[in-house]
Amino acid sequence: MIRHLVLFKLDEGVRRDEPRVAEAVKAFEELGGIVPELEFWECAWNITDRDIAYDYAINSAVADRDALKRYIEHPAHQAAAGRWREFATWVIADYEF
Repeated sequence: MIRHLVLFKLDEGVRRDEPRVAEAVKAFEELGGIVPELEFWECAWNITDRDIAYDYAINSAVADRDALKRYIEHPAHQAAAGRWREFATWVIADYEF
């Protein structure tokens, strides 16, 4: 199995309650039921406000590297990630467990 973690940081001045942010969150919330490669899927806002904290997180799992590639290339994932590109940056970690 591969764990796929993503942490998002909203750009300066972008608020969580903006409509475009809410739409992007909804797109990610729906991915778990759309992308068949996802064995595990959860996403949520960070509840801490420390300076080093990121704002939003995805914690997911897929079976193997091929499944990870299919997930990343899936049109629904590409569309959801594209929304976030407008107002956030992110970091990822993929590891086998």
